[in-house]
Amino acid sequence: MMTLSQKILAAHAGKETVKSGELIIADLDLVLGNDITAPVAIDEFAKIGVDKVFDTDKIALIPDHFTPCKDIKTAEQVKGMRDFANKYHIKHFYEMGQVGVEHALIPELGLALPGELIIGADSHTCTYGALSAFSTGVGSTDMAVAMATGKAWFKVPEAVKIEVTGKFNKFVSGKDVILEIIGQIGVEGARYMSMEFTGAGISELTVDDRLCIANMAIEAGGKNGIFEVDSQTEAYIKSVNKSSRPYKIYKADADAVYAKTVKVDLSNLDCVVAFPHLPENKKYISDIKPGAVKIDQVVIGSCTNGRLSDLRIAADILKNKKVDKSVRCLIIPATQKIWKEAMNEGLFDIFVDSGCVVSTPTCGPCLGGHMGVLAKGERAVSTTNRNFVGRMGHPESEVYLSNPAVAAASAITGYITDPSKI
Repeated sequence: MMTLSQKILAAHAGKETVKSGELIIADLDLVLGNDITAPVAIDEFAKIGVDKVFDTDKIALIPDHFTPCKDIKTAEQVKGMRDFANKYHIKHFYEMGQVGVEHALIPELGLALPGELIIGADSHTCTYGALSAFSTGVGSTDMAVAMATGKAWFKVPEAVKIEVTGKFNKFVSGKDVILEIIGQIGVEGARYMSMEFTGAGISELTVDDRLCIANMAIEAGGKNGIFEVDSQTEAYIKSVNKSSRPYKIYKADADAVYAKTVKVDLSNLDCVVAFPHLPENKKYISDIKPGAVKIDQVVIGSCTNGRLSDLRIAADILKNKKVDKSVRCLIIPATQKIWKEAMNEGLFDIFVDSGCVVSTPTCGPCLGGHMGVLAKGERAVSTTNRNFVGRMGHPESEVYLSNPAVAAASAITGYITDPSKI
């Protein structure tokens, strides 16, 4: 009677079964930290009194939030990560020129595989559930202990079943699916629950759609989001698992118990925009009057929507058009590989000719860190994952979350715009 998540947790805890609410200690397959959270974990690691990490190949240190370093403080943080990686011979530390947004880079490198148990000192670590791994965010202290022991404690979550049916309409994508779900259940609707996605409509979701959806499970309060393996998952894993690292596929029991069920029919789904200041504040693009919401900035990128498919969608809309003169449009490929592929496809020509700025991979503007910080009173349409007060800059700025098609269309008009009207 176990869910998919419970089966993975049981296997890593060395138990036949687990049940929701049970406390367990489990073995980890990957421990992740970035340039905000890893420095704190490194300081805590020093207090433990060990002289080595549990596995030099199962720790990833990704300096992505302020890459390239924007000031002395961020440079010192990355230097601390670099020194730690060198001292303990950690394989997966990536310098500028190799680094990407962590939750796009980890799957791309084949470091997250089905059936694995992954923790990261970043709340969007739940991204890897798209590949049928149990992955979740933790605090920096938990990360420190995990680097030393290879273990972490968990309270086994109960689960929400998300039943997806139907087929996408034009311009609608995975971002709209997760914004629709959050709009239905609220930002605490899946608090400390596993969001398990199933149904005939799953086959309509690309792996990129699933990565976006799983990434934002935390925005509904979820402990993790997870999909079962299908032919699309297997094809993706085959393309990235260069070392042929073994993995195990798990499936939920037919009689698994779920706390509740949420249904999403793709056939009835319109593009969704989350208004300030919570991801649950959904509005369908068809319900937003043309010219109603004037904007100052558009950001297309991040661990949510910075993949090549996202950039292609934006380029299709921006081709042979110009960004409104009152709008700043930032395009941020999520990894160096994606950056190069987009360049070689000619997408950069489209972006630059339309008046966009193309950035090196970085989280920068998503968290109001750098390269796109908002001033007082400014509004941004962003393909990122959070729109809290002050998320991208001044506390009196506003962030509207959307898919890449809506973002690109809005850049052209200077207002939140239905891409079907461009």
